Parts: sequence; structure tokens; C-alpha cells
Amino acid sequence: MKLFQCQHCGQTLYFENVRCLRCNHTLGYLSPLNRMAAVEPDGSVWRILPNNGAAPDTQRWRFCRNWEVSACNWMIPVDEHSGEDAEFCPACAHNRTIPDLSNPENLARWQKIEVAKRRLLYTILRLNLPCPLPGSDHPEPLVFDFLADDPKGGAKVITGHADGLITIALNEADDVQREKMRQDLNEVYRTLLGHFRHEVGHYYWDILVRDGGDCESFRILFGDERADYRAALDRHYEKGPPVGWKDSYVSSYATMHPWEDWAETWAHYLHIVDTLETAAALGMQIEPEIDEHHELTADVNFNPYQGLNADRLISAWVPLTVALNTLNRSMGQSDLYPFGLPERVRQKLSYIHNLIKKHSLNK
Repeated sequence: MKLFQCQHCGQTLYFENVRCLRCNHTLGYLSPLNRMAAVEPDGSVWRILPNNGAAPDTQRWRFCRNWEVSACNWMIPVDEHSGEDAEFCPACAHNRTIPDLSNPENLARWQKIEVAKRRLLYTILRLNLPCPLPGSDHPEPLVFDFLADDPKGGAKVITGHADGLITIALNEADDVQREKMRQDLNEVYRTLLGHFRHEVGHYYWDILVRDGGDCESFRILFGDERADYRAALDRHYEKGPPVGWKDSYVSSYATMHPWEDWAETWAHYLHIVDTLETAAALGMQIEPEIDEHHELTADVNFNPYQGLNADRLISAWVPLTVALNTLNRSMGQSDLYPFGLPERVRQKLSYIHNLIKKHSLNK
């Protein structure tokens, strides 16, 4: 995720900002332009404030409908010719079900979920991956259900993916419950954004591997996905990961089944490109080799979304995670990235990288 700047006053902006802390103007994210902009009302719509000395922008915009409940800051260009205006932005248009917002707890948790989802969609759009909307003619559009547990004590909502539908349990937005589940399942890492990245990995297995005709090449690295999933799940929770799993997998859960190995590795690929873009925006210098003074340094001065090979990404990522973990330890915190990337995992990351490039809509 890159940093943004208020074009009116020059203040540094973050992706989630809704108001500039310096000039107090309303902010919106313009996804077609990949920019945050200070805007002001113009009748029933909004106009972008001009840069100093620049001519006024004639394009008018509307906020996503979910902006009204503080759950989105994306804007939609007004189509003055057709007279048809979308209600939802390119991120929120993928929602199928949201919880009962009359419940304040549901609203607060859903707002947190939407923050993570927008970060996911930012990355997907930056990677130029196919992202079909519900109602399109695509046989498997990307759809989200955000569901709360039955207050009467019925079945619990399970986060997961099936045929393009990604379900996120509202409880995952509760920090206390999520941490309890992390400890109960003996996981080293569990975040709301991580769930989105993992589950969308299952979706893109369908789109890129299954529908893309790449099952055979997938099986060489990840294994045969035709293995019984239920049996693999039971075996994993009964016996745990196999001995020596760290030599070939990015996480213990990845050992469970080839689909989960793919989804875990996919999630880490999205971790890498998003965080490297942030590092580049911050001007971080972390050389991926030991320099003449025997120190680990690197200069993340590239755009991870633009046509680089996977080795370049990984060679910058590894020392960056060393730096992040060291900083966390200096603050008395656990490692921010508690994972290793053995050679086999790097090969899997390269496979995903090349598959994304192959299927990019702007290749």
C-alpha cells in the first residue's frame, strides 16, 4: 500500500483516511485513478479540489453508499451522459450479505471488516486480476457474505470459500475472540486481512489454475488437489503437520491439503507485494545482500506491481522482514512476520507470481 498526499495542503494521507487532519477537507479514494483526493460538495455530488494553480477538474464524483454508515471511503465517477449512477464502489459491489446494522456491535465489526476488504481489493485491482462482479455474465463472480453468529445459539459461522462465495465470520473482527482462536488453534499469525487474502486465494485457484488449465503444473509443486479434503482436514487436526514440514511449507496449515498450501502461499504473496509497496513509499533502504561492512541493507526502490521477476521481490522481502521483526522485538513485541521462506516455498511464490502475470488483464 502506497502513501497518498492531500492535493490541497500537502498532508500525508493513509488509505483509510476520511478527512485531512491539516486542512480538514473530506477525503475520498478514487479507484480508477488510484489516488486519494480532497473533495468538496457540489450540489448533490462532489468535486475534486484543484492543485495549487491547476485548472478545476470537471469530473464529478459520488461516495459509495456505504460511506453513509462510515464503512467505505471510495468514490464513483458520475456518468453525466447515461444518467445511471452506481450505488456501490468497485469494492462494495462484491458484497452479497452484510449483518444487521441496527446492532451497534455488528456495525462496528463490519466497519473493521470493510477496511480489510478494501485493502484486499486494492491489491487485486493493482495486480490487474480478473475480478468479476455479481450480476455479470461470469460463471463464478467474486462475492462476499459477512455473517454474525445466530444470537439464539445456533450453528457458528465458519470463515471459508465455496464457488466464488467468500464468507467471513463477523467474530473475526473481534480482537479478543480472534486472538483466542489463534491460541486455541496454535497459530503463529491470525489477522482479519490475512483471512481475506487466504480465502481469495481459494477463489483465484478456481479462476487461474482450474479454469486456466494449469492443474498439472500446479500439482508438481503443491500436490494433487484431488486428494480427499475432509480426510486431510481430520488428519491435520488429529496428528498435526508432518515432521520436517518447515522445509517445504510456509505454515503448518499449508501442509493440510494442496488447496490450503496454495491459499497460504497466495496470502503470503499478497503480504509481500503490499508491504514492499509500503516500504518503497517510505523510502526504506534494505539491501538484500551483505555489504562491504558485513551489514544487511536494502533499497526498496521499485514498484512490486510492475513486471518484476519473483526473485527480485523475495530478495527484498527477506531482509525487510528481518528489519520488521527486529523493530518489533525492540518494542517488546513478538515477530511481525513469524515465517520462513525455504527454497520450496520460494518456488511456489514464483509460480504464483508468474501465473498472475500470465492472467493479468493488462499484460
